[in-house]
Amino acid sequence: MPSRSESPQAADLSALLEGLCEARIEFIVVGGLAAVIQGAPVTTFDLDIVHRQTDENIQKLFKFLKSIDSYLRRPDDRIIEPTAEDLKAKYGPLDVLAFIEKGHGFEELIANSTEIDFHSYKVSVLNLETILELKRDSKDPRDRQRLPIYEETLKLIRDKSGSQ
Repeated sequence: MPSRSESPQAADLSALLEGLCEARIEFIVVGGLAAVIQGAPVTTFDLDIVHRQTDENIQKLFKFLKSIDSYLRRPDDRIIEPTAEDLKAKYGPLDVLAFIEKGHGFEELIANSTEIDFHSYKVSVLNLETILELKRDSKDPRDRQRLPIYEETLKLIRDKSGSQ
């Protein structure tokens, strides 16, 4: 298998998001970018999505991933071309997930999502309350560090909406 000798390009999260929308893929933005979209002052270098698990949606997603020359990320830097069966794995700066913490998939998360306007598309974004609820039990040190920031952001959002 080939090895990737050059460093990966900088992520263009906006282009990834727009590409997913153009391909009419059903997905929810989760993770760090979902928090950033809602005002959390954190940095993220990837786009995490949970996609709807239907055959049609998986085929659209697979076609999109092939069009952007995606590959499976591995610690040993070997390149593995994804198959439609691999859509539960991570790809480049786009983390494609079938489910997140507590086994929540698209169907469980959509009710806790908010729609935003993005380049004339409607994009579902997991709400900050749910992100907090799911991350509170996380063992990942990055999640633990971000919890106070997310909590303060949510407080500011609530204070602002209460004062209007």
